[in-house]
Amino acid sequence: MRNPLASLTRRETVNVLRLEGVIGGAARFGATSLTDASLAPLIEAAFRRKPRAVAIAINSPGGSPAQSSLIAARIRRLADEKSVPVHAFVEDVAASGGYWLATAADRIHVDANSILGSIGVISASFGFQELLARHGIERRVHTAGEDKSLLDPFRPERAEDIERLERLQAQIHRNFIEQVRARRGDRLSGENLFTGDIWLGQAAVETGLADDIGHLVPVMRSLFGEKIRFRPISRGRPLLRRLGLPGIGEALGHVEERALWSRFGLGAP
Repeated sequence: MRNPLASLTRRETVNVLRLEGVIGGAARFGATSLTDASLAPLIEAAFRRKPRAVAIAINSPGGSPAQSSLIAARIRRLADEKSVPVHAFVEDVAASGGYWLATAADRIHVDANSILGSIGVISASFGFQELLARHGIERRVHTAGEDKSLLDPFRPERAEDIERLERLQAQIHRNFIEQVRARRGDRLSGENLFTGDIWLGQAAVETGLADDIGHLVPVMRSLFGEKIRFRPISRGRPLLRRLGLPGIGEALGHVEERALWSRFGLGAP
């Protein structure tokens, strides 16, 4: 026989989902990166059994635009289907793709020292063609299709390659802007919000990128009562990480991950 109080008990719970790290493919950034495939079971669990709300703790410098879009869309789809409010709580940083994730929430709360924004697109690489020539190294590449080796770092940049890259970046930037405008709407009041600039907590609130200064536990208790229960939704750590050893993919991706965090004066967690 179903317990008549079960539904009431479930509604007194706030499920807490932590989104921390670089957003991108696991093979690139290691097992701790955020991808739609790896987060899908956790996001589904966060909306199960009709909680009073889902609280998302975000600490991410960004990463893949496609994965950012997929993750945010999954959160929003379930929130609408289940009629569950979503609150994002930014910790150190929600920048670039990290801010894209925050826009999935109904309200965005920040610390006074949180960094938000970086609504733009960046591509960075190196050029090694002179290094090869200096050491007498001949590189042999054979392709079918003249654009197959776009932006090859071992040959001089071509104007047509740069133009093509800029077209792709411009389209992704437009998609990002549309996401922010669709989710934040009339709350946006600042100027130059889409230049790639960043804002600290109170300034982010004043521009409409965030709603208020507030931390997860006190905000949720003020909204749903002091007796509200918090249920963390988390994934287990891989065996090598539990033993204190990084996996091969994670070790290789750590340098690039640290570079993304360092753009905001932060080290990788």
